[in-house]
Amino acid sequence: MSGAVGRDTLARMGPVKALLISPDPKVREILRVALGALEGGAGGPWRYLEAADGLEGIRVAWRERPEVVVADEIASRAGAFAVVKDLKGAIEPFPGVVVVVLARREDEWLAKWSGADAWFVKPVDPFALADTVDSLLERREAAGTEEPEGATT
Repeated sequence: MSGAVGRDTLARMGPVKALLISPDPKVREILRVALGALEGGAGGPWRYLEAADGLEGIRVAWRERPEVVVADEIASRAGAFAVVKDLKGAIEPFPGVVVVVLARREDEWLAKWSGADAWFVKPVDPFALADTVDSLLERREAAGTEEPEGATT
């Protein structure tokens, strides 16, 4: 991560919307705290949207167009991979950053197959998550509206 450069990018973007998808409120809170590290930059506070399952997450993502979507693999009623496939596999792909939180390292291939921009295996290192999201947002901003290239952790 480039630290100050990332904060400058966030400042240009204005308030960032992040969608957190998980059936577990504790997981959504952990993700919110991890991404909260990016709020200290000049971009100011983020607006968090939540969904308890994948189908709701897909609807919220297309309606609200958040810059960041973090989907827990165990999201019910359409899992994280279905969320990513729906968003990134559309005729006009979803422009935001989509990150998957995996329950098992063995599922990394599914995260890559689905088109996730990045993925993490639980327990998620909150600093690594924040750094990766910051880097992906910075690349997205630098490329204009193009999608960022995939990243893994």
